[in-house]
Amino acid sequence: MSDLKLLTISGSLRKASTNRKLAAEAAHRFGPAEKTVADIAFPVYDGDIEEGQGIPAEVQRLSDQIAAADAVVISTPEYNKGISGALKNALDWVSRTEGNPWRDKPVALMSAAAGRAGGERSQNMARLCLNPFRPHLLPGPEVFIGNTSKHWDDNDRLTDEFAIKLLTELMEGLRAAAEARRG
Repeated sequence: MSDLKLLTISGSLRKASTNRKLAAEAAHRFGPAEKTVADIAFPVYDGDIEEGQGIPAEVQRLSDQIAAADAVVISTPEYNKGISGALKNALDWVSRTEGNPWRDKPVALMSAAAGRAGGERSQNMARLCLNPFRPHLLPGPEVFIGNTSKHWDDNDRLTDEFAIKLLTELMEGLRAAAEARRG
């Protein structure tokens, strides 16, 4: 077992989401690590909530998980040509926590979507939303799972050989970046 810590974040809240499956497949291909699955079911960001009761505990937990992780996987669906409201909300809330847990953190983006492009627009939007936090976003290979419902077996494992090849390469790059960062 490796002492690396990997955090996976699915931009979909659905339990049976293919983005949850993709994040789990990525974690499997990352190899040995302490693996944590994030929960981003937060209240909608509202400055009045922040001012009145402070940062919600579940938001602070995610911020702490990001800070503690050696690497982060984000798997985003594409909703109306962009990232999900849940993912954008989580990014907004974490930006309000103390410090910047994303700074220089190795991050791999991927997407699964019903359309044939596989969430290409959502990945581009996710990069734009993450850039202000200055993580180490891996440039690729880009992993897009289009027509996503057709690419999973009964054990929720990815079946598309080309996607598996790209995902494996992306996870090898993420692991290398995490190990290099740890020195």
